[in-house]
Amino acid sequence: MNIQWYPGHMTKARRKIEADIKLVDLVIELLDARCPIATENPDIRRITAKKQRLILLNKADLADETVTKKWIEHFKEQGITAIALDSRGRDSIDRIRKAAAALTEAKREKERARGITGERALKAMICGIPNVGKSTFINSMLGKASTKTGNKPGVTKGTQWININDSLLLLDTPGVLWPRFDDEETAVSLAEIGSINDQVINVEELSIKFIDFMLVNYRSNLFERYGISEEEFKEKVDNMEVHVLGVSIEALAALELISVKRGCLKKGAEPDFARSSKLIVDEFRAGRLGRISLQRPKV
Repeated sequence: MNIQWYPGHMTKARRKIEADIKLVDLVIELLDARCPIATENPDIRRITAKKQRLILLNKADLADETVTKKWIEHFKEQGITAIALDSRGRDSIDRIRKAAAALTEAKREKERARGITGERALKAMICGIPNVGKSTFINSMLGKASTKTGNKPGVTKGTQWININDSLLLLDTPGVLWPRFDDEETAVSLAEIGSINDQVINVEELSIKFIDFMLVNYRSNLFERYGISEEEFKEKVDNMEVHVLGVSIEALAALELISVKRGCLKKGAEPDFARSSKLIVDEFRAGRLGRISLQRPKV
């Protein structure tokens, strides 16, 4: 798959982040807990390199809990504080505030040494790629709906300062990707979680790749969700008559079974792969296939 998506407004947003970075004490970057490396924007990493960074592994409620713990350790080994988060809940807010305060304490000490006294609000920039949950996170911090949210990329269009309380001021930024994805795994992961506009994606190819991944890593989740037994799956694989170049027979067999099980059929009871593919991708994004992590730390 050749997936690329970089709308013109993202260049403007990236330049604004570069201009505003000098205004903040800390960068809070939201990554998707299901694929942290794929959702870590290398441009943002470069722009914010001289600032303290707090990583929030958002949507942790959708990710494999065991894998998320490994990611937290992975970042810890790199000297980076990472917190698993479901931005719709408020149970992590105190942990985030304490971590942010701890990361900026050294800067506060230097200010006090220069004679700058008195408490001031900590200024933090919120960064992340499209659809990673920044607006939902901010609304949760506030305890009310202050910024627009949505389940598709590109809802937040400009930067805005948001006063959380007397001790914390957040600079919200639009979701920004980078101009070109150098590897297919990253692009596919971003497409699967909905961070790339669906209009530039071949959903059937995407679902085939996702099914391949599920058959290896979360086979029972897939079969249980769609009522597939190992016996009928094996029989379908053995009797497959259609072979598509570059597509695994196992994934195609599973897609055909899912099409039948969910009634995604055309005239003549032919499988409607477009409908069933969209169904599978949508159900993964909504967490209906269970807690799934697309990436694991490399050992």
